[in-house]
Amino acid sequence: MPLKSETRDKLKAVSTATLCTALFKRGLRNQFMQDIHPLNASLPNMVGEAFTLRYIPAREDLNPITVFQNPRHPQRVAVEQCPEGAVLVIDSRKDARAASAGSILVSRLMVRGAAGIVTDGGFRDSPEIAALPFPSYHQRPSAPTNLTLHQALDINVPIGCGDVAVFPGDVIVGDKEGVFVIPAHLADEIADEAVEMTAFEDFVTEEVLKGRPIIGLYPPTEQQSKDDFVVWRKNNGR
Repeated sequence: MPLKSETRDKLKAVSTATLCTALFKRGLRNQFMQDIHPLNASLPNMVGEAFTLRYIPAREDLNPITVFQNPRHPQRVAVEQCPEGAVLVIDSRKDARAASAGSILVSRLMVRGAAGIVTDGGFRDSPEIAALPFPSYHQRPSAPTNLTLHQALDINVPIGCGDVAVFPGDVIVGDKEGVFVIPAHLADEIADEAVEMTAFEDFVTEEVLKGRPIIGLYPPTEQQSKDDFVVWRKNNGR
């Protein structure tokens, strides 16, 4: 089932930290990608379904610079086939010694209407990518061309990215902290729960900043705390 527009909107308004807690309650503890960071942390949340690209270690005889002349080269095909509203997620084996992509390919994804791009490797032209109004996440900058160490092999297959299993169609959420993966079948209920959790955490934050103790408030074990939240929510239209 395609990602619902209302689910997408809800996920744009919650944090990956809140999503981590919601999935932890369901026994899923390894959904936050490790060592992956936004190039531009000022952009809004990235939300979209995963469209994947898998790299394997490059073999020199198969990866001369001339392979880019092949219109069926998997890296180029992935950029041209990634659906509108999807996130291109690249398995670079956590190897940032060579780039996963550069600014031209990322720009092409942007104008085609993709929701963002993620790699557990690095991007070249990272200053140019950071200047784009397009959510992009990587481990660190990497100037060498991908052919130096990576061979693009598979498109839209299950991959690993940042130590997280990513299946095509999983829902990818990126914020200022990093990137989170929601199994597709859980997206709607997780979005609903995360919105509720966010409202409560906003209430708690306000109370703590006023000097209120945590005990009984977070989690809300006292009836007064629960009643206060109901009043706060009504007053704030949440």
